[in-house]
Amino acid sequence: MTTERTAFVFPGQGSQYVGMGKELCAQFPCAERVFSQADDALGFSLSELCFAGPEADLKLTENTQPAILTTSIAALRVLEAETPLRPAYVAGHSLGEYSALVAVGALEFRDAVKVVRERGRLMQQAVPAGDGAMAVVLGLDMETVQTLCDDASEGDIVSPANFNGAGQVVIAGAKPAVARTMALAKERGAKRVLDLPVSAPFHCRLMQPAAEGLKEILSRISVQPFTVGVVTNVEAEVNLDASRVKSLLIEQAVRPVRWEETVQKLGALGCNRAVEIGPGKVLKGLIKRILPAMEVENFEAPADMSKMAAA
Repeated sequence: MTTERTAFVFPGQGSQYVGMGKELCAQFPCAERVFSQADDALGFSLSELCFAGPEADLKLTENTQPAILTTSIAALRVLEAETPLRPAYVAGHSLGEYSALVAVGALEFRDAVKVVRERGRLMQQAVPAGDGAMAVVLGLDMETVQTLCDDASEGDIVSPANFNGAGQVVIAGAKPAVARTMALAKERGAKRVLDLPVSAPFHCRLMQPAAEGLKEILSRISVQPFTVGVVTNVEAEVNLDASRVKSLLIEQAVRPVRWEETVQKLGALGCNRAVEIGPGKVLKGLIKRILPAMEVENFEAPADMSKMAAA
């Protein structure tokens, strides 16, 4: 299979676990260097938090985001050093879009890890604890869930936050409006409706304060030209324009992650293989449901290297 038809995809928040990256760092100096750079840039031992926890601290949004980014880029550097695999296109789910931008050279890793730490803080602070909520609706299509949100809003903010594919749509907004939408979804035939244990309602208009803060933080860093296309969350289209990167990232904070359309776009671009790089296998599962014919592997630990060698 040709590498020209491979997509690299990067996970977002929720894929973290204590111990991630530890084995990679033990075996590959290039992975250890990435974690050292993160520790230096952030001014505390993110490495120790990833390798040993405590889990409660790792789950704090301001820690989770740089932790997943760092683990993903450490895994990427190992792949680059040990295999000839190179992507035709890249994409990332929410936070994962920052990893994708580092992967193509648009963002410097040291800049990105500091930005996502602040992004986590801003998202956490945007809505008072307990005022927002998120839920997942299973078994209804995108348009139906959008209509449910509109019907249940009653003047409050509630909207789709992630279009994850195969009838899985995450909604976010004010807690009462999310509760009303969940009830309505059950009435209108959703297979399941589940409350998500999250600390803030991501990817909706309640994140506008975070978007404003992100704009200020991104103004301090530079974006480099890049030649590998990034399929963005906001548009589910290929971006190769460095001048648009910051505005798309700012918009991403308040707009839904169009993951189903992103994966379909990768397929339409001729990608017949995807490699999920970073902790967990969340994207692998989603991609297989959206495009069953696409080959998908994940790479997060030395044990996964044999799958990469076979490719």
